[in-house]
Amino acid sequence: MNRINKRFETLRQQGRKALIPYLVLGDPARDVTLPVMHAMVKSGADIIELGVPFSDPTAEGPVIQKAHERALLNGSSLRDALALVAQFRETDPDTPVLLMGYANPIERMGYETFIAAAVSAGVDGVLTVDLPPEEAEEFNQHLGKAGIENIFLLAPTSSNDRQKMVTGMAGGFIYYVSLKGVTGAGNLDVASVKQHVDHIRSLTDLPVCVGFGIKDGASARSVAELSDGAVVGSVLVNRMAGLAEAGESDPAAYASAVSELIAEMRNALDN
Repeated sequence: MNRINKRFETLRQQGRKALIPYLVLGDPARDVTLPVMHAMVKSGADIIELGVPFSDPTAEGPVIQKAHERALLNGSSLRDALALVAQFRETDPDTPVLLMGYANPIERMGYETFIAAAVSAGVDGVLTVDLPPEEAEEFNQHLGKAGIENIFLLAPTSSNDRQKMVTGMAGGFIYYVSLKGVTGAGNLDVASVKQHVDHIRSLTDLPVCVGFGIKDGASARSVAELSDGAVVGSVLVNRMAGLAEAGESDPAAYASAVSELIAEMRNALDN
């Protein structure tokens, strides 16, 4: 069984909700990402969403766009992401890792080459933001044969037909975008989130996790009470950006700062 499915089954049995933090590979420095990933796990992360740097991250707000820019300046790439996951697996064989990125680097590498490398590295899922379900059938088939889950986004504006199409193709979990906007934008409308999550659940048995706009323990808890978990990104990336701007160069400082935020959210979800 894929690690993502296994983790959600464990959480279900424990009566707990998933905490899924996001970070960008190579931001703000190449030697920061791996220790931060391990710190996330120790602080209570259930699944790690590793952002693959891209020149035009259209789903992202300014905080994460700048993280992609910093990572690209550091020379980080899709191949680096795969190598880093393999390195992470040397000491953590259990925590699911999801690559979140854009279609161009994967298509340039080639589906079969990418998937073979992802399997070898220990990648559990892929979320390709700009690959719509109408164009994802071939990629989806290759991923399914390799045992890698294809994670899809659904938004408040997704039509019922689009929701049915996505839930019919998706694996692992459904990532529900809580806001009409980009990452880090706006305030959560909990009533709207509940209505949409309930409808998605009527279409699929997959877990539904909510992201965009989650900034602290309270907002993480508010969406997790309505869904199967919370995805958090901009607040973590912003905390690391602040350290970088202050001239911090010790990877342990970044790990510590992120641990503090993750622990707060984990405590809010569990209590």
